[in-house]
Amino acid sequence: MFDKMKKMYELKKQADQMKKELESEVIEVEHGDVKVKVDGTQKILKLEYPEDIDPDKLKDAINKAMDEVQKVAAKKMQGMMGIGGMSDLLKG
Repeated sequence: MFDKMKKMYELKKQADQMKKELESEVIEVEHGDVKVKVDGTQKILKLEYPEDIDPDKLKDAINKAMDEVQKVAAKKMQGMMGIGGMSDLLKG
C-alpha cells in the first residue's frame, strides 16, 4: 500500500516537473503575415497579424504553431517515459 502511494507521489512530482518544463518552452511560428508565439502548454503568448488578414490564414498560422508545440511536448514526454522515468515507476 505504501509503495503504491510512494509511486503515485513520484508520478505527480514528475508531472509537475514536466509542466514547468513545458511552460518554459516557447515556440515562435511565422506563417505569411501572421506571427504566433506559443508556450509548451499550448497557451498563445503573442499573436501578431495585419488588420485585413483573412481569418483562414490566421487559423492556419495558429494551427501550425499548435502542431509545432505538440511535437516539442511529445519529445519531452518520450524522454520522461524512457529509462529512469515514468516507465520504471509504473512497473510492478
